Amino acid sequence: MTDLTRLTAADLAVKLAAGDVSSVEATRAHLDRIAAVDGDVHAFLHVSDQALDVAADIDARRAAGEQLGALAGVPLAIKDVLVTTDMPSTSGSKILEGFMSPYDATVVARSRAAGLVPLGKTNMDEFAMGSSTEHSAYGPTRNPWDLGRIPGGSGGGSAAAVAAFEAPIALGSDTGGSIRQPAHVTGTVGMKPTYGGVSRYGAIALASSLDQVGPVSRTVLDSALLHDVIAGHDPHDATSLTDRWPSFTAAAREGANGDVLKGLRIGVINELPDSGFQPGVASSFRASLAVMEAAGAEIVDISAPHFEYGVAAYYLILPAEASSNLAKFDSVRFGLRVDVPGGTVEDVMAATRDAGFGDEVKRRIILGTYALSAGYYDAYYGSAQKVRTLIQRDFDEAFARVDVIATPSAPTTAFRFGEKIDDPLQMYLNDVTTIPANLAGVPGISIPSGLAEDDGLPVGIQFLAPAREDARLYRVGAALEAALVAEWGGFLLDRAPALGGSTPGGSNGGAR
Repeated sequence: MTDLTRLTAADLAVKLAAGDVSSVEATRAHLDRIAAVDGDVHAFLHVSDQALDVAADIDARRAAGEQLGALAGVPLAIKDVLVTTDMPSTSGSKILEGFMSPYDATVVARSRAAGLVPLGKTNMDEFAMGSSTEHSAYGPTRNPWDLGRIPGGSGGGSAAAVAAFEAPIALGSDTGGSIRQPAHVTGTVGMKPTYGGVSRYGAIALASSLDQVGPVSRTVLDSALLHDVIAGHDPHDATSLTDRWPSFTAAAREGANGDVLKGLRIGVINELPDSGFQPGVASSFRASLAVMEAAGAEIVDISAPHFEYGVAAYYLILPAEASSNLAKFDSVRFGLRVDVPGGTVEDVMAATRDAGFGDEVKRRIILGTYALSAGYYDAYYGSAQKVRTLIQRDFDEAFARVDVIATPSAPTTAFRFGEKIDDPLQMYLNDVTTIPANLAGVPGISIPSGLAEDDGLPVGIQFLAPAREDARLYRVGAALEAALVAEWGGFLLDRAPALGGSTPGGSNGGAR
């Protein structure tokens, strides 16, 4: 009998539409999988008690002949940064413990309308501040490839849930790499759409000029299918683009079945030398480029001289915006309240924020408040915004010469718990290749490029495209994915040893 949890979302959707399997069966299989492995992985903060009822409703509507969406009946995991009416929304913080939202985030509402079945809310670094999911107030999520290692962050829960076959697809958010970096270390696919391409309404804000919601999956096609569901203009989001988006699903199918790599110009950044990356990451990246070059792509050296300042600019812009956004957690309107007998409103607010926020959130609030303070605004926040403009110009000049830019998705494979928790700078440098896309608002995708030859852990390759060219990333990503899957003889995640897989020998266990 087919293990329904091992099917891609696309394959499961075909079986559901054909009546070969019911949504109740698919949902129950994933709930059983969560019950079996999530005690070890801890991908979920809350598992829905309504999932089977929702699935039964989808089955009844399908039986009645109703025309349903392409993913109707497919289970979905939701990052806890997205508010939901039927499950708590905490953003991984004690200050929102037990909070029930009066409305759904737009992407959640669109997913429900398309017939997807929410399985639960996934773990994350508190308020999306982190690269390892070690900063969750509710304990860390563990990497399904090695339970002693991090699953990336801030969206480690969504990536781990998909990697552990607890959900076929998931929703995440990406402010500086929080979808793509977890994808890199868990062997999954993570897509950050063009800024404004997917509504942020109902996504608990971290840095409003950087945040973007996107899909997490095991295949490029699955991400495209979910992206088609959540994309489009939303009048509730003032930054939402009014563009009519092409079918991302069609783009992914074209990439997997067409000859899209022939003649493709792929930019490789001169300022990102191998010396800054773990050897296994660098060799996997070069091997993937070689595969694409053999298929007819042209590798072009490009310069992006201001990318090296991206981390510094980002860690001024993000804390400044976070300081402003998190001011709403004041003990008065919603969330945690720590009473101080005889104290003033300011005393209660201070006590509440001290008890409710973790160390990393406090660190960034302090940094951001300082950067915005009188006498320092121009020197810090203002200067960071100027660097942001220079990075945007680097992208403009690069895309005048190439179709996409390729980089390793992160400098290292998954590191061990505690390895970087006391060194914020080293933690922040995990996002060195992903941050520029958020600063410029361009789309980026990370797909698995194999296992690092030095430690056998997953590695991802990132592609970046001009703003509004998300479909281009699906074509390119699906084309490389198809080539690599053919070489591996299957998908990378079938090899995850911590969950019953086996790391392959020979060339498949190496760089690709």
